[in-house]
Amino acid sequence: MTRTMQAVEITQAGGPEVLRPTTRPMPVPRAGEVVIRLAYAGVNRPDALQRAGLYAPPPTASDLPGLEGAGEIVALGAGVRAWALGDQVCALLPGGGYAEYVATPAAHCLPVPRGLGLKEAACLPETFYTVWSNVFQRGALKGGERFLVHGGSSGIGTTAIQLAHSFGARVFTTAGSAEKCKVCMDLGAERAINYREEDFVEVLRAEGGANLILDMVGGAYLPRNVNALAEDGRLVQIAFLQGPNIELNFSQVMMRRLTITGSTLRPQSDLAKARIAESLRAHVWPLLEAGKVAPVMDSEFPLTEAAAAHARLESSGHIGKIVLRVA
Repeated sequence: MTRTMQAVEITQAGGPEVLRPTTRPMPVPRAGEVVIRLAYAGVNRPDALQRAGLYAPPPTASDLPGLEGAGEIVALGAGVRAWALGDQVCALLPGGGYAEYVATPAAHCLPVPRGLGLKEAACLPETFYTVWSNVFQRGALKGGERFLVHGGSSGIGTTAIQLAHSFGARVFTTAGSAEKCKVCMDLGAERAINYREEDFVEVLRAEGGANLILDMVGGAYLPRNVNALAEDGRLVQIAFLQGPNIELNFSQVMMRRLTITGSTLRPQSDLAKARIAESLRAHVWPLLEAGKVAPVMDSEFPLTEAAAAHARLESSGHIGKIVLRVA
C-alpha cells in the first residue's frame, strides 16, 4: 500500500465532463471498517445525481462518487473479525468507489459468489441491496403475485425481474424498445410493455392489477401507478427521474386500501445495511452461485474514462450494468 492513490473526483456540479482524474490520500480504516483495493467499481444513477449536485453524500462519507465495488481486502480496522487480509469481496460503499482504494464497514461486504469474477461481483451490492430491501422486505412480494417493475432493462430492472421470477412472482415490466423488451422476457418477465407503444395501466388492469409496483420514474407515473394497482396493492418508490412533485387524488388510495411507501439506501444506518447484507447472503447468494440469477453486463470503461461511463448511463441506451475498471 502507498500513501496516495488515483481517483476520479467531481470538480463542480454539472455534466459528465466535470469528472476528472486526481490523486488522493489513501483511506485509513476506522474501527469496524476494511480497506479494499478495488478491481472494479459499479456506475449507478446516484453517482450521476451526486455529480449533478442533486444528491449530497452523508457528512462522514467520501466526496468521491461510487457506491459499490469489488476487490481485495488490504487493511483491517479495529474489531474486524469476519474478514482477513487477502479476502476477495464485493461491498456496498458509503462513497469513494471511483478510486484505487476505498474504506467501508466490514459488515457491508459480501463474498464474491462462486462462479463470478470481480467485474460481475462489483455490479451486485448497490442493485441487489436496493431490490432485496424494497421488493422483498419493504414490498413483501410473494410467489404468485403480479409484480410490475419500471425500467426493466436497467441494472435495478434486470435484477428485480430475475429475483421476482426466482421467487415465483408473475413479472411485468416496462422498457423503451423491442430489443430491451426481449431482454426482459429472456430474464423471466411474463410481459414486457413497450411504453412507447402501449399503456402499462391498461395492460395491468386487464390482468387484475399489480399487487406490487417498483418505480424509479416518479412524476406523472405516480397517479398512473396508483391506477395500475390491484385492491390492497403496494407501490414502492425508490427514485424520481421525472421529479418528486405531483398532484394525486388520495381518495382512491383510501377506498382501495393501497399502500405507498419508498426508501433510499444511502442514508440508512450502518446497522440497517448490515442486516440487508445478512439477508442477501442467506437468501440470494445461493441463487447467484447456482447460476439462477446473474448480473446483466452492459459495458466497461477505465477509471480515467468515468465521464464516458456517465454519458453512457445517462443516454439510457445501456442494458444492465456499467462498470469502471480500476486495477
